[in-house]
Amino acid sequence: MNLALLLQRSAQAFPHQPAVALGERIVRDYAGLAERVARLAGGLRHGLGLLPGQRVALVMKNCPQYLELFFACWQAGLAVVPINAKLHPRELAFIFLDTAAGACFVTAELAGGAAAAQAEAPALSRVIDVDGAEYAALARAEPIAPAETGPLDIAWLFYTSGTTGQPKGVMISHANLLAATLAYFVDVDAIAPGDSILHAAPMSHGSGLYILPHVAKAACNVAPESGGFDEAEIFALLRAHRGATLFAAPTMVKRLTAHAEQTQPDSANLKTIVYGGGPMYVEDCKAALRVFGCKLAQIYGQGESPMTISAMDKTLHADTAHHRYEQRLASVGRPFTGIEVRVADADDNPLPSGEVGEVLVRGPTVMAGYLNNPKASEQALRNGWLHTGDVGFLNEEGFLTLRDRSKDLIISGGSNIYPREVEEVLARHPAVAEAAVVGAPDAEWGETVVACVVARPGMQVSAGELDSLCLDHIARFKRPKRYVFLEALPKNATGKILKTELRRLL
Repeated sequence: MNLALLLQRSAQAFPHQPAVALGERIVRDYAGLAERVARLAGGLRHGLGLLPGQRVALVMKNCPQYLELFFACWQAGLAVVPINAKLHPRELAFIFLDTAAGACFVTAELAGGAAAAQAEAPALSRVIDVDGAEYAALARAEPIAPAETGPLDIAWLFYTSGTTGQPKGVMISHANLLAATLAYFVDVDAIAPGDSILHAAPMSHGSGLYILPHVAKAACNVAPESGGFDEAEIFALLRAHRGATLFAAPTMVKRLTAHAEQTQPDSANLKTIVYGGGPMYVEDCKAALRVFGCKLAQIYGQGESPMTISAMDKTLHADTAHHRYEQRLASVGRPFTGIEVRVADADDNPLPSGEVGEVLVRGPTVMAGYLNNPKASEQALRNGWLHTGDVGFLNEEGFLTLRDRSKDLIISGGSNIYPREVEEVLARHPAVAEAAVVGAPDAEWGETVVACVVARPGMQVSAGELDSLCLDHIARFKRPKRYVFLEALPKNATGKILKTELRRLL
């Protein structure tokens, strides 16, 4: 099976339905998209000489070319590596090396970072601007038919943030993504030909995964002209595109709600807001429901089981008469159909309803493992279950509530930030004796990054110096927004830093 067949099927049944839009302008219908994808696939295989199974990196803002490259890579039998556009060149270089990517496609404003990283990745022969002449030539190549791919062949390599200094490449197969696509129709929302999805969240992450169910049902994929999230732009696009869905992090939902309350825009064409990627506070959820009506659906997932662990559809959000309504809003819903979720103790034994433990997952959406990292794969998939690292409990109705995140993950504006990655950069400064990074509550972003720093005896270090150091080594969004200088870090008897005490102090 090959995911490119989803596009072929829609192009045959609905050739004249809008497939891709840039802002309010329709760029291609389904027949035109299928032809362009077939030619691009030919260009990838014969123009660039890429072989089945090779990896193609995408370092791009949201744009129509993102979608066509996904399907062109799959049609050519290649694996896509969509990369967070905010990453530092050194972080890009690691991913290029780890995947042995044969080519990288960029949008113009991100070309410099990719070119700098290319110098450290010998296998990467081309960095191609999707608005340039070389890309246009690839799109004029002789078309090829979809390659023969097996269900376990890698379709998407998703890179997690690094908890041990380096990110891990999650290997997601064609079968994984097909299962996630079908699960969307069962447990999240219905899609009809002519509906649309507004890609305001990054296509390298959750919004990109939702390209698949919308292509499968011949809906229009809309890339905002800004390439990202702007509240006024979203409401303008809603006037132009009907049956619109939006995938949004909770902070985006909060900003859309506030904008709508202030400006009273027309949102009649809004069909569904699917939110996920971080905790949604109950009061924020209620406010969005008051403003938009019962148009909210929630999903909980992670890269290792993409967008597909549990869900709460619009009917559950609308069931205000239920005696556990607020508890449900505070949860992440029920396991997707066909997905097993267990809350377990330290020995992986299932716990009864209401008891808190680690969330384990098993099912057809779970990854094959981490690229080039068998030890981490074995640890994450031990005993046949994906160990999410999230802590929570199931109630007797099967609703899952998350209590905390292990490994001290920080989620800021929907982006995952792992403290150790930042701490390792701070430790590079010669005047830093110790550093601990924690998340502090933030009304707009959910959490912000705070670094607690102890200087070496007789030495001094400033916040400005540490900020510059971080900007030299990691993405801007990961750097601390606040530095707290302490005489010592709180520790337990074994010398472990007590981050709970630091959060209490903050």
